[in-house]
Amino acid sequence: MAKHWADFQYEIYLNGMTGAVPRLPTDLTRLEELAEHRLAPGPMGYVAGSAGDGSTARANRAALARRRIVPRMLRDVGERELSVEVLGRSLPAPLALAPVGVLSIMHPDAELAAARAAAAQGVPYILSSASSTPMERVAEAMGDAERWFQLYWGKDREVTRSFLDRAKAAGFSVLVVTLDTQLLAWRPRDLDQAYLPFLHGVGTANYFTDPAFRAGLERPVEEDPNAAVLRFLGLFGDPGKTWPDLAFLRAHWDGPIVLKGVLHPDDARQAADAGMDGVVVSNHGGRQVAGSVAAADALPRVADAVGDRLTVLFDSGVRTGDDVFKALALGARAVLVGRPYVYGLGLDGQAGVEHVIRCLLAEFDLTLALSGHRAPGTVSAADLVEEPA
Repeated sequence: MAKHWADFQYEIYLNGMTGAVPRLPTDLTRLEELAEHRLAPGPMGYVAGSAGDGSTARANRAALARRRIVPRMLRDVGERELSVEVLGRSLPAPLALAPVGVLSIMHPDAELAAARAAAAQGVPYILSSASSTPMERVAEAMGDAERWFQLYWGKDREVTRSFLDRAKAAGFSVLVVTLDTQLLAWRPRDLDQAYLPFLHGVGTANYFTDPAFRAGLERPVEEDPNAAVLRFLGLFGDPGKTWPDLAFLRAHWDGPIVLKGVLHPDDARQAADAGMDGVVVSNHGGRQVAGSVAAADALPRVADAVGDRLTVLFDSGVRTGDDVFKALALGARAVLVGRPYVYGLGLDGQAGVEHVIRCLLAEFDLTLALSGHRAPGTVSAADLVEEPA
C-alpha cells in the first residue's frame, strides 16, 4: 500500500489528545510573518527580500492564485501514489528542496539540518554553491539519500571543474546550474541594512575549502580571510557566459544537468539543443529581476516548447499543496520549494524543515485526492481555470 502523506493530519489530531499542538503553523503562508518577528532583520531581509519593490515576488504568488482548481467527483481516490520519475530518479513525491545559500544566518545547524530533514522524508536536497557548510559534510550527513548540487557558474574554470569533481565524488547526482544570478540584483532590503553575508566569509565554505580556489591565494584563507573574500567576489559570477560555454559543463559532468532560471521558450529550446537534461522555470523567487514575468505564467509556454525533450521543473512562489498541484497542471514534472523550508529552519531547525515538507505534501496529497486524482501524472491544464488578471 502506498504511503499517504495526508495521514500527517491524523498524527497531528491524535497528538492533540495529549494536549500537544504543532510547534509551527500548518498554514505555511504564515511562516514568513512569524519569522519576521523572531529572527534578526539582516538575515530575515536576506531571505525574504526581493529585487526592486518586490513586484516579481508578488506576481509569482498572484499568478498561482489566479489559477483555480476544478475538482472532479466520484473518482476512486482511496489509494494514491505520489511517487514520480524525475531525471531517471524515483522520488516519493514531486518535490525537492530548492538551493538556498548561507543557511547559517538562519540557524546554527544550517545546511546540515535542511539536508537531514530532506533525507528523513526522502525528498532530494539541492545544495547551494554558496553553502555555509562544505559539500562533503552535507553529503556525509545525508548517507545515501538523494542529493543534487547547484552551481553558481563563476569566472574561474579550475574552481568550477574542482566543484564538479568534488560534487561527483560526494555523491551528488544531478547538477543544477543557476543562470539568472551572474550579477546580484538591486535588493533594497539588503541594501538598507548594508547586509551581504559573503563579505563576512559566510556562504563561502565550498570556496574556502576548495583546492583550486585556495591555489589562487597568496596566503591561506585562515591567515588572510579578507583577501579570500575579495577573490570569491571576483570570481563568483560571470555575466560574459553564453550558450556555447555549456559544452564545458557537459564535458565535465556525466550526470543530468538542469538549467535553473529559464523563463522564455526559446531559451528552453537552446538548453535542449545544448544537450541539457532539464530546466527549472524560475525567476529566483523574485530576487533578480524586478518587473519580471511571473514564473507560473512562463511555465506553460516553456512546457509546451520542450516538455517532450527536457524535464521541466518549477520554482518561485510555491507555498502550499495546491500550489504544487497547479504547477504540475501547468506542465511541471516536479517543484522546488525554497523560502518556506528556510523559515522552518530558522524557527525550529531540522524539525522545522521536516514540518514544512510534511505539511506541504499532506496538503498536496489531499488536494490531489479531493480534485479527483490518484497520482500526479494525471493532473493537467484541464484541471484549472484562469481568472482574469
